[in-house]
Amino acid sequence: MADRRTAVITGASSGIGEACARAFAREGLHVVLAARRAGELERVAADIAAAGGVATVAPCDVTDPAQVDALVARALAATGRLDVMVANAGLGYNGRLDETDTETMRRLMEVNYFGTFHAARAAVGHFRTVGAGHLFIVSSIVGRKGVPRMGAYAATKFAQVGLGESVRAELAGSGIHVTLVYPISTETGFRSAMAREWGQDVAGAGPRQSPDHVAATMVRALRRPRADVYPMRASRLVAVAAALLPGVADWVSTRFTRTPK
Repeated sequence: MADRRTAVITGASSGIGEACARAFAREGLHVVLAARRAGELERVAADIAAAGGVATVAPCDVTDPAQVDALVARALAATGRLDVMVANAGLGYNGRLDETDTETMRRLMEVNYFGTFHAARAAVGHFRTVGAGHLFIVSSIVGRKGVPRMGAYAATKFAQVGLGESVRAELAGSGIHVTLVYPISTETGFRSAMAREWGQDVAGAGPRQSPDHVAATMVRALRRPRADVYPMRASRLVAVAAALLPGVADWVSTRFTRTPK
């Protein structure tokens, strides 16, 4: 249906991406589900269809710009429009700086930063053509304040934030919105993905939230665009503390360090 808004969601096979897909579909959007695991995308799409929503499966590796361009082209071919891009695909890692090799850092940057860059670039190019659109970048609270043993991951999240804030300023007044999302530790398959990718078994610490909670805050920003979304409102203080009281923020961050089991 050409009058149904379309949202492309990367990393839609699990976690925040899956929850966002379900929530946006309930809002009446045609969701285009992107991730590497086609079988998991089919499962999510079937659930959305059973609930009365509309979903298209589009397997994609976000580290490949040609595949991301093809993803946008597929969304346009399938639905006739692209209104929302959710750059959510991501990969975690736990380790001190001296435990992090160059290839690991490159892999994190390829998925977390370049995956976001490719998705944002492809979507914003289309948004400029039509004069409207909404880009969501799912970062992390560690994109505002680094924590011990997550320096490599935090670096990619800071990079996402720098990109998003700059693009938002470039698009000011254009009718195109950019929203940065800063979840705290979320109950997803994030740690199981770390186990698959790096063989890491890591224990979490501190408060957590559900993917559905994050998705609900994103729906509110979809309805009424906002620059920044902190799904746990109190976590906004982390950014303030990091800027004004860095020493105190460093001390506090040690209490929320993820450690190997």
